[in-house]
Amino acid sequence: MIDRLVDLGLQREEAFALRRISMTLHRWYEQECGDGNNYASWSIERDEETNKPYRCIYWHDGNNEKYSIADREKGAYKRLAKILANHPKLTSYCQTDPRGASLYILRVEDVEGQDIQQVYTRGVAVYK
Repeated sequence: MIDRLVDLGLQREEAFALRRISMTLHRWYEQECGDGNNYASWSIERDEETNKPYRCIYWHDGNNEKYSIADREKGAYKRLAKILANHPKLTSYCQTDPRGASLYILRVEDVEGQDIQQVYTRGVAVYK
């Protein structure tokens, strides 16, 4: 994967940074889907008015909790934009289903005039 990203014109350091971004997004998307056990369920939820992320814990006894967390998704998108700003012939697609790769890097020419949601797998899947 690193070599394929380098073949697209990225520096090796940028390719490794994209891998870290992908891992951050993947974990974020997993937490947005949520998890649970016999005692509680939990997930990341955004406030509809402020867009701030919160860790929400729903205890089965009804004693729920909600607390503010760092917006790692926003930071990952900023780092991604900074890297791709140096590569105008490349674009990205973030796939929020945590069952697969979260980040794809594509050549703009490969998706021009098409719905990227339908053709994003033409790019390089950035994964662990």
